[in-house]
Amino acid sequence: MGISNFEQDHERPGEGNSGGNQKKKYDLEERTEKFSLRIRDFCLGLKKDVINIEYIRQLVRSAGSVASNYIEANENLGEGDLKFRIKVCRKESKESRLWLKHILVYGDQDMEKQRTELIQEAFELENIFGAILRKLIWKEGLKTK
Repeated sequence: MGISNFEQDHERPGEGNSGGNQKKKYDLEERTEKFSLRIRDFCLGLKKDVINIEYIRQLVRSAGSVASNYIEANENLGEGDLKFRIKVCRKESKESRLWLKHILVYGDQDMEKQRTELIQEAFELENIFGAILRKLIWKEGLKTK
């Protein structure tokens, strides 16, 4: 089972079928890439002091890892590799959320708003990868019975 099969069965939250016959598909690969790029752009606007520099490095790495590991999950070498990559995506989403909370915005309201939105997106990605992982584990259990 590839990830795209999972995506085809699910609508993006808030984008239910509103009377039309076409179900909107949700492209998680695109979403994770957009998350990584939003993190990059957010970090470009931050004050680069001794404290933030390390947090920025960690944040950029973890956000990029969410996107890159999801691409690798789509090109998995088998069920074990797929589960491993999804676990990494979930872990890196959690780490991104942690580093976002540590970043200093020094009272800048615009940066705080962006940070809050990115924390929410990291949380949603974490939940999505958790759901994918639970479904993979459930399907694996069905195969062994």
